[in-house]
Amino acid sequence: MNNKKLTLGVLGLGEGRSIISAVLGSSYYELGNICDLNEDLCKKRMQEFNLTKYTTRYEDLLEDDTIDVIGIYTPDQLHAKHITQALKAGKHVICTKPVIVGLEDAKELLECQKSSGRHVFVGQSTRFFESIKHQRELYENNNIGELITVEAHYKNDSRWFLERDWSRRPGFSWMYNFMIHAVDLAAWYLPEIDEVFGYGTVSANTKAYDLNVEDYMTFVAKDKSSRFATIEGAYGGPCLDGDVEFPIECTLRGTTGISRGGYSKLKYYERTMDEAGRHDKAESFDDKHDYYFRFEKENHHAGEYQNYIEYFAKALEKGETPKPDLTEAFHTIGIMEAMKRSLETGKPVKVSAVMEEYGL
Repeated sequence: MNNKKLTLGVLGLGEGRSIISAVLGSSYYELGNICDLNEDLCKKRMQEFNLTKYTTRYEDLLEDDTIDVIGIYTPDQLHAKHITQALKAGKHVICTKPVIVGLEDAKELLECQKSSGRHVFVGQSTRFFESIKHQRELYENNNIGELITVEAHYKNDSRWFLERDWSRRPGFSWMYNFMIHAVDLAAWYLPEIDEVFGYGTVSANTKAYDLNVEDYMTFVAKDKSSRFATIEGAYGGPCLDGDVEFPIECTLRGTTGISRGGYSKLKYYERTMDEAGRHDKAESFDDKHDYYFRFEKENHHAGEYQNYIEYFAKALEKGETPKPDLTEAFHTIGIMEAMKRSLETGKPVKVSAVMEEYGL
């Protein structure tokens, strides 16, 4: 490891709680200043983590020459502005997903990033959960042969979310706030997804809140070689217990095997076939539970955040581009825009046509 630690400043101290814990637990980083408009929340984080300073002015982070990286955990609609400000101040950026909600600002943001010479990494946290990370490592070692299909879902009884006032404001979307995890997993394995088609429905449970937003959705996403992924979401009603069905799940089907990883259970399953017969594997990583879930009720899964900020630091050391970067993240947003249009039109939608529309 390089002897010089990166100094990271944190903007947004709700979800930013996890990134503070991650930085304090990492040998690759030092914590710079923390920032939120809510001064009471700043003081709460100060007390919780025994910190010595905070600010309510983002400018204080931007003007601090000791800060190398800014972690952005503000509301989604503010990400483009906050990323741009950080890049112009000469900072690297780690931003929570979704990096932006829609592609209107994408081209300008990409140009700003390129001219700055700094990196923007999008914290698609599920990629960095133990069982999903383990699944990817084995896949890259060709454990299931040639990939045929991907099945990804995020299913969770999230009716509690509708109790929040801001969830009932115009623009709320289960797709951007929740389903993006499953979309990202599909795009991770099929990076050339170019056509999507799907169905969605609004349950009576969501309609009860005067919302007409699809809370049950199923899509098929096809890549340029005709491989495909199914992507599913369910949010407005009961779901099975996590021991039976992972809330977030990724199943890979290949020519010689099948694998499944998921969140929030630390388990991985695999079946492979060769000349010697069938081989079944079930692995558990329960010993890492407290690393991933450091706060109450298994929320604020800080272990994923620590994994991805350390991945980011190692990539910089090697002179590599941390992924997902803006280009990859914008393609995922393009897939979701195509999904949205498919729901509206009842027809398949080309992702490339969406990207071209925005000059990407």
